[in-house]
Amino acid sequence: MRKKTIILGSLTALALAAGAYGASQLSEVLPVAAGVAAHNVCSATFVGGQDPDQAFEQLVLPVLGDFGRLLKVQVVRDTGDVVVSGQLRPLARAHFTPGYGCRLVLPGDRPLPVVAEAPIAPAADGFAPKQRVASSKPTVTAALDNVFAEHAGRPVKHVKAVVIVKDGQVVAERYADGIDEHSPLLSFSVAKSFTNALFGILVRQGKLRVDEPLNPPEWKDKHDPRRAITLEDLMRMRSGLAAEEAESAESPVAKMEFLHGDMAAFAGAQPAKEPPGRTFEYTSADTVLLSRKLGSVVGGGAAGMREFARRELFAPLGMGDVTMEFDGAGTFVGSTYIYASARDYARLGWLYLRDGIAPDGKRVLPEGWMDWSRRSTLDAPYGAGFWTNDGRSKEAKWRIEAGYPKEGFYASGTMGQRIYVIPSAHLVITRFGYSAPPSYGIEDDLALIKAAIEAYR
Repeated sequence: MRKKTIILGSLTALALAAGAYGASQLSEVLPVAAGVAAHNVCSATFVGGQDPDQAFEQLVLPVLGDFGRLLKVQVVRDTGDVVVSGQLRPLARAHFTPGYGCRLVLPGDRPLPVVAEAPIAPAADGFAPKQRVASSKPTVTAALDNVFAEHAGRPVKHVKAVVIVKDGQVVAERYADGIDEHSPLLSFSVAKSFTNALFGILVRQGKLRVDEPLNPPEWKDKHDPRRAITLEDLMRMRSGLAAEEAESAESPVAKMEFLHGDMAAFAGAQPAKEPPGRTFEYTSADTVLLSRKLGSVVGGGAAGMREFARRELFAPLGMGDVTMEFDGAGTFVGSTYIYASARDYARLGWLYLRDGIAPDGKRVLPEGWMDWSRRSTLDAPYGAGFWTNDGRSKEAKWRIEAGYPKEGFYASGTMGQRIYVIPSAHLVITRFGYSAPPSYGIEDDLALIKAAIEAYR
């Protein structure tokens, strides 16, 4: 059968780009840019069920800017591939594997095993009815209107879904056209909060301690200063590694995510720039290293980690369909790339609000794990896999003044994916979109949080 293909994007002469950016710089940047395009279009198309043209416009061009116009993106539905090319040759390919989502095809990739288990049945816990829940509160409805509204001359928000949970029940939700209660939505760095949960489960089971050193295979020399880095240092982004995460194709994290199949090995090869525990520096390299450690304790490679997460986290919460993506070495990426519905993301937030207790009363996370996770690190607005309000940062002060209580914390992904947890109000609010900088629509979210707290007292 002849392959069906879809061609996306526009192609500009690379000679012009070389003149604008410099030929040597372009040779470094284009493979990363192509990797961004290939992966994001692949996941959005084959996991999220989105239109690939829309995915390219909303998930690639805002990230790559002018570089996105250099690329030709080909979606091959018959094989589950997305191929990204320049003017002369292919630059990147991403492949979809059922049950594991998409990953870039890179040298040394290990094959992913076949998925053969039945889907997880949603829990019969009264969390949400089958039908969509409309808000019954006029002030909340107005705040939702504002969250979804686009305004001329202001950065786009492309909000896809909002779900509000009060006392363990969905009390209001809204979705963009083409999105519903079951649509898988990309997490980006919300995945770091899932890594926190998987870490917590292993701590509760006595298989890991937060204060134990990582001791990866890359740090064998007993005099290596990196051997002092603990699992908590990684979760709190205070490792001291020279692994900058910046909006640049030349940053270590960009190279890790889009040029190296074994992401953790690349992260582990980064040098120390200072001892751990001194400085907070947000970097996905820390989370990827921690995720590999979790996988080694769980065992069984990608299949083992996937089954562990389903058995110990997703099934107890009634999270019906979650896709975890893995790198070429079979490591759960951990720092990004989870797909779930907005309702299922809200279930994760509700677990933390209940300090790790599942709807059936089973303890999933260690007692006190919520407070440990939301405690700010070195007065940065970040705890352990969650952003926090309890530190002395300007960001935390601004959020509190806008109506988000001091004890609140949230999972966050770039472009506006968030799970807000407000313990004092027994509220969880998920907001997922593909929003533009500089604020990614957070001002409207804070107004919604304030309205929800007041409406659902």
